[in-house]
Amino acid sequence: MAIQHRLVEYKDGDTLLEGYLAYDDTISSPRPCVIIGHTWAGRSDFENQRAEKLAGYGYVTFALDMYGKGKGGDDPEQNAALMQPFMDDRAVLQQRMLAALSAASQQPETDTSKIASMGYCFGGLCSLDLARTNNDILAAISFHGLFNAPGNTEGNKITAKVLCLHGNDDPMVPTDSVIALQEELSNAGADWQIHAYGNTAHAFTNPSAASPEMGMAYSALADRRSWTSLINFLEEVFE
Repeated sequence: MAIQHRLVEYKDGDTLLEGYLAYDDTISSPRPCVIIGHTWAGRSDFENQRAEKLAGYGYVTFALDMYGKGKGGDDPEQNAALMQPFMDDRAVLQQRMLAALSAASQQPETDTSKIASMGYCFGGLCSLDLARTNNDILAAISFHGLFNAPGNTEGNKITAKVLCLHGNDDPMVPTDSVIALQEELSNAGADWQIHAYGNTAHAFTNPSAASPEMGMAYSALADRRSWTSLINFLEEVFE
């Protein structure tokens, strides 16, 4: 096995974006694809490394870019400034996700009939929004993502299977938000799962998360459990 990667430039309107594609070059045929949404900081080594790790299971992975080539935040203030326009206009967010889906679909390694979307924090919300607005993906997975509904998808059916991996002590996603998502997904006819990990805060998959004042903390146990749930879920989705 030899995991390879390449940078892929693509556009959403006039905005130049750059994704990170990872794949096993010993596989010659198209294979299932998983696009990976980033945290509020922008695409980083964290998402790139997750893309490479998942490529080791035989998938082609595409760590997408929401902000623009070379753009990312270095602190909470910069991160919030980059993310907030997409939170304020979810239609813009959804269009940016469609651009990523299109770019991933155009790669020769991708089996376009088998695509899933996953994401971390802000990227989890982005993946859920893609499922809310698009019937082409087979699954959407959220790791410690935000759950609030976009306000422009009421009445839509969700055909993608949904898996949310959630820290029960995440201050950014209170219990009311979890219940609201459950109701939304049920009303949309989705096949959904929400796994809540006890004594687990926001950003539990990121070893560099150490901001207790913001409710962020790494959990090796929840990280390992959630990764196992992801792999099992993708095997089911892509069977």
